[in-house]
This record gives sequence, C-alpha cells and structure tokens, in this order.
Amino acid sequence: MADADQAVPAEFVQSLREVGLAADDEVLAGTPLTGGVSSDIWRIHTARGTVCAKRALAKLRVAADWRAPIARNRYEARWMQVAAEAVPGSAPRVLGQHDALGVLVMEYLDPARHALWKQCLRNGEIDAAFARRVGNTLACIHAHAAARPALAATFDTDAIFFDIRLEPYLLATAEKHPDLAAALRALVVQTQSHKVSLVHGDVSPKNILVGPYGQPVLLDAECAWWGDPAFDLAFCLNHLLLKCLWVPSARSALVNCFDALARAYLHRVDWEPRDTLERRAAALLPGLLLARVDGKSPVEYLTTEPQWRTVRRCASQLLRQPVARLTDVAAAWAWEVEP
Repeated sequence: MADADQAVPAEFVQSLREVGLAADDEVLAGTPLTGGVSSDIWRIHTARGTVCAKRALAKLRVAADWRAPIARNRYEARWMQVAAEAVPGSAPRVLGQHDALGVLVMEYLDPARHALWKQCLRNGEIDAAFARRVGNTLACIHAHAAARPALAATFDTDAIFFDIRLEPYLLATAEKHPDLAAALRALVVQTQSHKVSLVHGDVSPKNILVGPYGQPVLLDAECAWWGDPAFDLAFCLNHLLLKCLWVPSARSALVNCFDALARAYLHRVDWEPRDTLERRAAALLPGLLLARVDGKSPVEYLTTEPQWRTVRRCASQLLRQPVARLTDVAAAWAWEVEP
C-alpha cells in the first residue's frame, strides 16, 4: 500500500467484489477524492487497474438540512451510458454498479490529462472555443435523448430532482424572498411542465473536464431526470456569470464564453422551437443566480456582502421583469458587474 493510500471503506470493497471488479481475497487501497457535497468518492487501486467509485450520501454536506435518496446513482449510471451513445467520450465509462449499496464504479480519468474546467476558469484560462464545445456536446446529448422518448420510463426521477434541485434551489430561495416567491414558484412549475429530454441536472464547470483533445467530459449526473433541457443550459450559463465576481479580471472573457456556449447550444436545438427553449432558460437563469446566494447550496467562492448584493440586484430585477433572450440576461449582468 503506497504511503498516500488508505484502507477502502467496507461498502466500496463489498461493491467491487460483488460486481466482479475485485477478487474476494484482494486487498484494496485508495484515496478519498474531494470536491463534492453529495457523495463519498474514492480512487481505488485494483489488480485490474485504478477505478473511481462513488457512493451517494443520504444527507448532503451543506449547512442546511438537505437530503436525497441514494438511489440516484442508478440514474447517474444510466445518464452516462446515454451520453456516451450520443457523444462518445462525453462521460466516463461505467464499469459496474451495486444498486443496493448505492455504489457506482467508473473509469478513473487521470487529472494530468483531464483538467477541471472550473480550475481553468479560476486561473484565467478562458477559452470560448471550449465553451462552444460544451454547448455543442450538451445539445447533442439532449437531441439524442429527445429523439428516443422511450428513455423517459427509465428516468422516472421526479421526486429525486425535486429533492435535490427544485426545492433546495428555487423553493428554499423563495422562502427568503417573499416578494419574489411567486416568480420562483412559477419557475418550478415551468420546469416540471416541459418533460422533453434527458437532463443532467448539474452541468457546472466543477463537473466538466477538459479532455486530452479538448473534448468536454461531463461528470456527476446524480440529478439525472427526464425533464426540461432548458434547466441544463441555464444551470451552466449561471456559473459563467457568477464567476465574473470570482475572477473580475476575466469578466469580458467569461461573458464571451457565455455567449459562445449559448449560441452553440441553441444552434443544435431541433426537438422544439429554439425560441421557446431559450425563453424558458432566460426566465430560469435569474432564479438560479439568486439560488446560489440564498438557496441551500450557495457557491463557496462568493463570500462578501458586495458580491451577494450584486447577485441579488440583478436576479431580482430579471425575476420581476423577465426577458426572452439569453443575450438580454448577459447584458443585464454585465451592466451590474462592470466597475
């Protein structure tokens, strides 16, 4: 066992053995990986090679009391398989799954060859071409799934998506903003009412790797749901806006990435009118902006009152007076954050 390695938790050992990825007498060692609030994640060395294994937590690691069923790993694995069919290489390969223990085992992607997009943005490495590829990849996955409506029956996760996305983001925020509660609740109804494709649910730079050839690799589809693809688009674009406050020197480049991702995505929408989907995404985006300050899962990199006030001002205005175009959301945001 290497110095940095540790004994692997019993649930992971049992899972790897019972899904046939480790021998019964094999001693497993590994390292816990950091960064998530919803799962225990380990890099585990086996006789067959290194794997990544994750086990969903019933209570998420946030200050608020936020719980979700561990069965979500089952749907994450299904999302990864659909994504790989739609865009080969856009998700890690699923190696095995232990449904009873809630453990998912996938290929381990070496960080030396797979940079985390969030860290790239933090370092000022702002590449609109990569953002464009993210938009293309996401739209291709949505288009592939929308053309296969039979998939809906395998992603009957309304309750999970409500528990892990709609309630902690939009409804929890509505409780803190009574004057905006009606608008935020309407966004929940809007999102629940457009069930047309397979949704990842957590398309964020922290869950996107820059592959060896510049291909996006999407991780952590624990919120996988058959629902409104506008949610994924708005969720990802939201992070590009928020990071303007995290990396002020890159504001202009981040807004360019927002535009590149949105344009690339909308160009590939063929399962419904583009304007219709864009209108839903533009309406949802300010709700998600506000949620990342006042919901159950605030972003960790906005830590000051002036930053929070900026988000609240822009989001509140857009919730009161919704716009129909994503470019209008970006323009309103740029006006707020420009020095």
